[in-house]
Amino acid sequence: MLEGLKAIGAGLGYGLAAIGPGIGIGTVVGNAISAMARQPESAGMARTTMFLGIAFTEALALIGFVVFILLMP
Repeated sequence: MLEGLKAIGAGLGYGLAAIGPGIGIGTVVGNAISAMARQPESAGMARTTMFLGIAFTEALALIGFVVFILLMP
């Protein structure tokens, strides 16, 4: 019984940890698209910055996943 509750808790913890990066990636992409629409000549730089922002934000979700794996015996 305790192992099942531990698994449910770890799954809920990871699910909640994934919400923040999901919102962050949506914000990064939305702002990058807005910047590209306003200044098409700087689309290359905005795209590069967008991909860096996505990578840094996704790292938080990966850290949450690693913590989930470490909590599960």
